[in-house]
Amino acid sequence: MRDATRVIHAGVPAPEQGTPFRRGPTFASTYHLSGEPAGAPFSYGRFDNPTWADFEQALAELEGGSAVVYPSGMAAVAAVMGCVLRPGDAVVMPSDSYYTSRVLVEGYFAAMGVEVRTAPTEGDQQAQKLEGARLLWLETPSNPGLDVCDIARLAAEARRLGVLVAVDNTTATPLGQRPLSLGADFSVASDTKALSGHSDLLLGHVAATDPDWSARLRLWRTQMGSIPGPMEVWLAHRSLGTLDVRLERMCANALAIARFLAERPEVHRVRYPGLPDDPAHGVAARQMSRFGHVLSFELPNRESAERFFAASRLVYEATSFGGLHSSAERRARWGGDVIPEGFIRFSAGLEDPDDLLEDLSRALSA
Repeated sequence: MRDATRVIHAGVPAPEQGTPFRRGPTFASTYHLSGEPAGAPFSYGRFDNPTWADFEQALAELEGGSAVVYPSGMAAVAAVMGCVLRPGDAVVMPSDSYYTSRVLVEGYFAAMGVEVRTAPTEGDQQAQKLEGARLLWLETPSNPGLDVCDIARLAAEARRLGVLVAVDNTTATPLGQRPLSLGADFSVASDTKALSGHSDLLLGHVAATDPDWSARLRLWRTQMGSIPGPMEVWLAHRSLGTLDVRLERMCANALAIARFLAERPEVHRVRYPGLPDDPAHGVAARQMSRFGHVLSFELPNRESAERFFAASRLVYEATSFGGLHSSAERRARWGGDVIPEGFIRFSAGLEDPDDLLEDLSRALSA
């Protein structure tokens, strides 16, 4: 099946007379369990849940590997780090990756005795620091800078050196980029964002090619109690069916906005991998089937960025990204990233593109 069909049918049970197309959420802490528990499909609410199983099956079909769902994207990040890294190991990370991932590794895991090596995403610079490492962590496109690295090239070099590879695929989603097929061992995502797409839940997942690692990731979830709510998982699976059509509009809007911003005198340094003159375009075109819904640009300073938000009627000022509504934020307000005060991360929504461009024109003029 092609993507637009697959997302509708992924994880959905075979048709059966008199049953709904898709099961409702299962709210259960305990299940009937007599005799030996090994043969029971479900035993206890911290171990497993039918709603998780359906959604994980859907994710497995999209990712090309078995999937484990977690209550947030950071819970998924922590699961990979916690399963793989031990004192004395070294992890190679992008210096420009999602800030909280860096905080987790440079704080908690470094204190535990893990060596942390960092290098920028652009130009595959992490390849220079792989010797003797245990894990290579990639994020492409990076958040918030939108630089891109060559997953296949880095994964091949990592495999040669016996290094595991994890890719944060949040921005692209499995319909925009499939890290496992490019050689990664783990594909990690915050499903809070575009994958569920309605700005109404927190969720994350890890997909892996090796069944042994999948088993370890499930055990981590059970033992750490890092379990998602069945309602959130059910909502995410419900939303998955529209992922293809949502991305089609969102990515088209992002490209139109990037082209528009590139012509505006108030705007500096527009970044979007879908622009032919973007530094990341060549690599992105080889490994991405869609260029994504997130772009970035710079306004002269903090004050001009704040005037921009005050004048816009359609762009919600909010953190996170990937929802139905176009949203953006002056990312430097959080600290932690080496970006100018007027740096804007923009998430294109599903609005009519002409309405968005008219709104942006008005806001920039202000």
